[in-house]
Amino acid sequence: MNTKNWLGALALCSVTLCHALEVKFEPVAPGVYAHIGDLGGRSADNEGLNANIGLVLTPQGAVLIDSGATFQSARRIHEAVRAVTAQPVRWVINTGGQDHRWLGNGYFAAQGAEVIAHANAAPDMRSRGGDQLAALRGTLGDKAAGTVPTLATRWIDANDSRIELGGVVFELRHRGGGHTPGDMMVWLPQTQVLFTGDIVYVQRLLGVLPVSHTRRWLEAFAVIEALAPARIVPGHGRVTDLPAAQAHTRDYLRALRAHMAQAVNRGDDISAAIRGFDGRPFEHLLNAAELMPGNASRTYLEIERE
Repeated sequence: MNTKNWLGALALCSVTLCHALEVKFEPVAPGVYAHIGDLGGRSADNEGLNANIGLVLTPQGAVLIDSGATFQSARRIHEAVRAVTAQPVRWVINTGGQDHRWLGNGYFAAQGAEVIAHANAAPDMRSRGGDQLAALRGTLGDKAAGTVPTLATRWIDANDSRIELGGVVFELRHRGGGHTPGDMMVWLPQTQVLFTGDIVYVQRLLGVLPVSHTRRWLEAFAVIEALAPARIVPGHGRVTDLPAAQAHTRDYLRALRAHMAQAVNRGDDISAAIRGFDGRPFEHLLNAAELMPGNASRTYLEIERE
């Protein structure tokens, strides 16, 4: 290779291979794995996949917990599954309505997988899917190519459901939503592992969205405390335990709701309520400075409606 071509190849590496998304499933418990996504925001480098993904092996096939943000990132997830097992991905469980939870569904549906989600996620996915994909295209460019919002083929209606996939028991927990209306946790009683989706964030601050509901979010967190999992795979951040989840998620939501409830009861305007919130105990969490004002304003408005 001549010097010019070598330099060209090096330049290509610098923008693709050297910064390509790497999906890797690490063991959490026997037959249970997790890919830990980037803690930062969506980017071209991480292909919009800044969230955790789960993998459970059964005697009859693999179960994927969340499908990634795009068709192409779903393909990378599938490659990572193949590095762990030769089993096909026969089932996909969506834990909520954020883009990286379900916009990879189309890829796995084309492979023959059954896609499972809570019924409360359906209207959220339908209403926001187009906007989510447009935002990803703006960030990812060609890396979003081939992505088509694809809904589940099996909807869970109950708050508590027990299903068997490949001979393994999966218990699904829903409390009306939290981060998104369809947030659903996946409990594996055999291994005492809980995949929380976006009910739990550690290391980075959670985001309260216009579709979020902080009271129900805390009700969902109470389910976690009742289960007392041995290991928690959060929606974002490292595999963790209950005390860390309480400190980084529950305690922040409690403090935010308590402050905003007092502000609304006093008749404080929203600007004063936002300024008055003491977020110092949570400033060490990634993205805290950027997310706290919006979280505070949306929580104030939620409590005003209660």
